[in-house]
Amino acid sequence: MREKIERILLEERVIHARLDELARELELVYAGRALTVVALMNGSLWFAADLLRRIDLPLRLETLRVSSYHGGRESSGVVQFEESWLPEVKGREVLVLDDILDSGRTLDAVCRRLLHAGQASSVRSCVLLRKNKERAVPFEADYVGFDLEDEFVVGFGLDYQGRYRNLRWVGVLSVSPP
Repeated sequence: MREKIERILLEERVIHARLDELARELELVYAGRALTVVALMNGSLWFAADLLRRIDLPLRLETLRVSSYHGGRESSGVVQFEESWLPEVKGREVLVLDDILDSGRTLDAVCRRLLHAGQASSVRSCVLLRKNKERAVPFEADYVGFDLEDEFVVGFGLDYQGRYRNLRWVGVLSVSPP
């Protein structure tokens, strides 16, 4: 798989060091409060697992399957909720975890739905990666692991057509993927 990677952007040790910092920050923000984490599947699986093991707070974990890429390199512009139900978040403080903030469509749609339809008392978002680019919708994450340029990246949960999620680092996919 390495032959299809143009270059490595973030080594595993760098990612883990930043997750330690994010965990400490979140512990301070949510200290003494009940927290419900909603991890967006499948991309945030690696990020969520590694981050949540570092947080020393009682929390509840939920998952939600949504997608806006549908196998391509760019957002399709359509956010699909793959389940017709929402996790039970009424009256709860919610932290939504996602692998990357790109167009903003997915996180905006999820956060709005959890806040309004789900009746969460608050909804914040945390992403491993944030692309430095103009968003399709005016959305910014509350907590960010790393900023990066507008390149197509894979690894540490991010994929291209279901591949590369299991890489321990984040890299730029070559222009001509398989």
